[in-house]
Amino acid sequence: MYFIIESGSTKSDWVLVHNKNNQSFFSTMGFNPYFHSADIIEAELKKNADIMKVVPSIKGIYFYGAGCSSPELNEIVEEGLKRIFPTASILVEHDLLACAYATYSGKPGISCIIGTGSNSCYFDGQNLLEEVPALGYVLGDEGSGSYFGKQLLSAFLYHHLPRDIEADFIATYQLDKDQIVDRVYREHNANVFIASFMPFIAKYKAHPFFSEMVYKGFKHFMQVHVCCYDNYKETEVHFVGSLSKIFEKELDKAAAELGIQIASIVQKPVIGLVNYHLQYILKTVNA
Repeated sequence: MYFIIESGSTKSDWVLVHNKNNQSFFSTMGFNPYFHSADIIEAELKKNADIMKVVPSIKGIYFYGAGCSSPELNEIVEEGLKRIFPTASILVEHDLLACAYATYSGKPGISCIIGTGSNSCYFDGQNLLEEVPALGYVLGDEGSGSYFGKQLLSAFLYHHLPRDIEADFIATYQLDKDQIVDRVYREHNANVFIASFMPFIAKYKAHPFFSEMVYKGFKHFMQVHVCCYDNYKETEVHFVGSLSKIFEKELDKAAAELGIQIASIVQKPVIGLVNYHLQYILKTVNA
């Protein structure tokens, strides 16, 4: 049996593959080596009784995660996984490669991640090209959960939210300025905390205040991470992540203005990722 894992900074989707027609699904917190050590990964997995139950049967693990962008960072995740799965072969790769695999349709395309963070790549079935880097939630992550979360928090603290929305925000979260500043600047995983306000934005997605915010954010993302490819107007563009699906109307509007063809919006990329592995990598377990 094999585990195929797609991990963002907030959560990880785990699929246990027995064969093509027999798969089991699990979920854990997201493991990002920028924020999580091998010790944290080990400790969190040990808490998951369902995963621990199948450890002896696991032959291989394919882990694709946010932040897994260099051998040094990948080694952190690999070490944490090895402590739990000592006899399994382990491959750790960037979540951008998972995005490309999950959306590959047999022809070249631009694949985009819109989650807690954001990124894009061009994939032709063999080679992956990342034209511009992902700069994280402080300098980049355009159009992501952390990007919009920052705008929401700023608007709240500056008293720029519409009155009815401000009142609901206060009632829902009961946070003041000092608590927000402390969570953002002094505690770990600030990006996850900031992105955690996306359900509130989604609640009011039809309100012009947020609809315009999200549309402009998606347009900004595409200008930076899609228009950077020379052939972007002639190439199919794919999006993965729940935000792109929840705010599909705003995504379509931004894409149309820039002449971008959206070929697919995939809410849970792990399904496509598993299908890619079964077709191209794990052929021996297809039966």
